[in-house]
Amino acid sequence: MAMSCDHPDLLPLDEALARLWAALPAPFFPEVRADRDDPAADLAAMDGVALRSEDGRTPRRLLGTLYAGDDPAAFIITPGTAVRIMTGAALPAGADAILPVEQLREADGLIHPQAAPEAGDHVRRRGSQAHAGDLLLPADQPMNVARTALRAWVGRPLPPPARIRVAVASTGDELVADPLSHQIRDSNGPMLVALAHTLGAEVERRPALPDDPAALAAALRNPGDARILLTSGGVSMGEHDHLPAVLMDLGATILFHKIRLKPGKPMLAAQLGDLLVLGLPGNPVSAYVNALLFLPVALAKLEGRALPDPWRRAPLAASVRHKGDRPLLHPCRLEDGQLHPLPGKGSADLVTLARADAFAWIEAPGQQTGDQVRYLTVM
Repeated sequence: MAMSCDHPDLLPLDEALARLWAALPAPFFPEVRADRDDPAADLAAMDGVALRSEDGRTPRRLLGTLYAGDDPAAFIITPGTAVRIMTGAALPAGADAILPVEQLREADGLIHPQAAPEAGDHVRRRGSQAHAGDLLLPADQPMNVARTALRAWVGRPLPPPARIRVAVASTGDELVADPLSHQIRDSNGPMLVALAHTLGAEVERRPALPDDPAALAAALRNPGDARILLTSGGVSMGEHDHLPAVLMDLGATILFHKIRLKPGKPMLAAQLGDLLVLGLPGNPVSAYVNALLFLPVALAKLEGRALPDPWRRAPLAASVRHKGDRPLLHPCRLEDGQLHPLPGKGSADLVTLARADAFAWIEAPGQQTGDQVRYLTVM
């Protein structure tokens, strides 16, 4: 059943993530074709001896040993002979089977098969995986570790993966190094730098930006070599929340502003030329949760990887009540496979954030003990 919503203008989280993914470019990866048969020769699939199957259990005289990478032309298998062979080595001429070590006995200088081999036993036949020219991977597939290996396998290795450069800048006149009672230290900046670093980005922490439209505009016009700018604060409805208006004045494309999520409603994403601006809310829990949701998606798309799925599922160890109309991400400890809700004190509660292992997704009016809910893991 659809739930009534007092904020019909708020964008659901899944749609916000989809907009971000669709808006960002991805590297193009060409198709991959086999440059030769795979494998390129008949190979041993087990350690043992290479022999003629038609000789059955007749004792064999060993001619030598073949290791992976050895040229098999050094040996020719004739009746009554065999070659000791290691996994991955190419079969010599005349051999059509491998008899594993476990089925061999050595006595009187001969190998005595303990089982009758059959042609093809424990042999990876030439071309059994692919033939030269076969299409192995269509063009423009997201890159992953296995696909990187496949390109190297056919002689088309990729350059070392480039790290996306992320700049982090908090906003607010209240941020000072030695605060008075009406001021605070910047905790969001170090937090977001640590998160971006953990996610594999190349990170630069920049000085906090004052609540001044001209200063914001200057920082946005001169992003340096940053591909993503993470800001925190300045995106809500206060008189000093200038970021949305400044971006619009600069001609940025606003992908979305305000999402249906608690905490984190003021979240903003915009494109200014090649720069992606992720405008996070200023409260630390909100800033962290939104960065954890949106930054991995942006990094994956720009690096040419598949859309990440950060969600896991576990039962609640205790009930959580939720009176709001937006889905709630509630801080929890993850112990013995269960989510133990923590008594959070709102989106400014950095102490509870530091104690949490996970954020559980709670729909109104709440979830009960034992309910299976999805959750995000804290990094």
